[in-house]
Amino acid sequence: MSEVDEIKKLIAFKRKLEKRVGKLESELKELQTILETVNSMLLAKGFKRAEIAKAPSAAEVMPPKEEIAQPSPPPTESKEIIPLKADTGELLAKLYVGEDSLRVVIAEDKNFNVNTPPFTQFLVERVLTKMQERDNELVRTGQLTPEKIFSYNIVREGDHIREISIRNFDTERLRELKSSIRWTLAKMYEKMKNPS
Repeated sequence: MSEVDEIKKLIAFKRKLEKRVGKLESELKELQTILETVNSMLLAKGFKRAEIAKAPSAAEVMPPKEEIAQPSPPPTESKEIIPLKADTGELLAKLYVGEDSLRVVIAEDKNFNVNTPPFTQFLVERVLTKMQERDNELVRTGQLTPEKIFSYNIVREGDHIREISIRNFDTERLRELKSSIRWTLAKMYEKMKNPS
């Protein structure tokens, strides 16, 4: 085998490794978000920090995207609380905007099903996942550190969405997230009111 062929194989292998590292970093971020949610739920139920530290790791508690029966309480450290409303004025959800985190808490009287379009097809696949993929690419090229990767977690009760928590976004992405989430929930609400 020539030296050129060997270099080509090494480059291909390097790309595979980088892709795998990106996936693992993304999974780690997701697990950290889930762990934070579980910790805040435990704190809300009266656990102390020391007891949380002794609890099993997030991987043992639940795999990524696992359903959680109850969202954590609204954060007190939010800089801004934004109500998301349908065209009729009906409250769909509230956005709790923090320094580098965003929580979308669905209105208690709304049962948005995760399978109702355009939730998965648009919001998850074309907005949230794309933002995460762009950041993974920036990490791969050394333009972003792994701890700054955009991440999200969907809290569900059965098939019903209760909360979406998002971390690591800038002002431009916040604008896109607000409009995309409001539009998605409004469309889902229309489908709930007028099932075809």
